[in-house]
Amino acid sequence: MAVTGRGPSVWFRRYPTAGPVRLRLVCMPHAGGTATFFHPWDGAFGDGVEMLATRYPGRQERIAETCLTSMEPLADAVADELTALSDVPVALFGHSMGASLAYEVALRLQASHPEAVAGLFVSAREAPHRVTPKRVHLLDDEGLLDEVRRLGGVDEALLEEPALRDVLLPPLRADFQIAGTYRATAPVPVRCPVAAYAGEGDTGVVPEAVRRWSEVSAGSFDLTVMPGGHFYLIPERDALLKDMSGRLEGLMVTAS
Repeated sequence: MAVTGRGPSVWFRRYPTAGPVRLRLVCMPHAGGTATFFHPWDGAFGDGVEMLATRYPGRQERIAETCLTSMEPLADAVADELTALSDVPVALFGHSMGASLAYEVALRLQASHPEAVAGLFVSAREAPHRVTPKRVHLLDDEGLLDEVRRLGGVDEALLEEPALRDVLLPPLRADFQIAGTYRATAPVPVRCPVAAYAGEGDTGVVPEAVRRWSEVSAGSFDLTVMPGGHFYLIPERDALLKDMSGRLEGLMVTAS
């Protein structure tokens, strides 16, 4: 069951674990995504792993807040919040835009707390220094929604309801601006293990592009390719969570 108050902060929806927390898995959603995307992962990782799902401004519980439109303030804010939760190591997972955010947060945490980040999980996103700039956020509303449809992962019915579209479009446009204008021109390696995931049928972010994350890993690197497209992690959820669970267990052993 999720704890949805401020605890541990307005930035995260917390999914408690049985027994003492040994590792904190912080999940960062894709462009236009919400913390709810990770709700089906609740309870998947066993005792000792507490999951936090990141809540971006401008949606759900934070609907009254202004959306952020660049990576730096978003990464700064998430890293600052996690610094206050430095009682146990963290592992970071990000899908698509969230992978770039997870990398930037990892850099900030390792700069101030070298042992804070136990592992980095990245999904369906080019390596930070290989991201191709995109101008999707400059499209009109229909063009933006067409891109969302192409990527998948969103219920078509939501996009056809005018009232819901009015709610969805501002965070979508803001997040696509973050994703499309971000690039780490001089990437800094992360010192933790990196596990990367890709959909074999993802035409926008092909597996070989995801493999380039090895170039920013000073630790171990693994790429796992799964059936499906950009949102392979929905139909392949069980396989993904099984793989992640094994890796998280190993990280807890290493950190203990």
